[in-house]
Amino acid sequence: MLHAEPDFEVCGQAGTIAEAIEVAGKTQPEMILMDYVLPDGNGAEAARIILKENPTCLIVFLTIHVSDEELFDAIRSGAKGYFLKSEPVNTLVKNLHEIQAGNAVLSPAITSIVLEQIEHQWGESSQQNQTLTKLTPRELEVLRELETGASNKEIAKQLFMAENTVKRHVHNILTKLDMPNRRAAAQWARQQHL
Repeated sequence: MLHAEPDFEVCGQAGTIAEAIEVAGKTQPEMILMDYVLPDGNGAEAARIILKENPTCLIVFLTIHVSDEELFDAIRSGAKGYFLKSEPVNTLVKNLHEIQAGNAVLSPAITSIVLEQIEHQWGESSQQNQTLTKLTPRELEVLRELETGASNKEIAKQLFMAENTVKRHVHNILTKLDMPNRRAAAQWARQQHL
């Protein structure tokens, strides 16, 4: 398909990660169309290696299917585009020109996945923020100490307060977070990366 396009010159082809790295090293292409599923690994692995050697290369994934894991792995590898092989040729060519112009482009189906993931993460973040706003600044300090596994006595010493005050803060934290015990609160705090 790309051989027929006057704006593109195909300088090599590869079927494995090893071949892709070798061909990319020899030809120094401006752009690589990469499948995610390869016989000796995945395209994101190849993209990372190729981009270390040629950071200006534009990696574009062109694959038959997509999962959230594969998509985000490809994006994290430095890809500038992710398209499905089922897209019309003229759409793909137009998108490749957009990528050459410096834009990152995703298939509409892929964009939906990204937006759903962002919405999901934003919802979790918003819920976490709402939960944390229930706590006073001092209770947050105590929760951070709980996260480390510190005892009430250690927390009292660290935060310059009476041990009974720490006990009251711990009780308030457990009540506000609806946690059964300090271990559960500490685990929750670690998950929130406080």
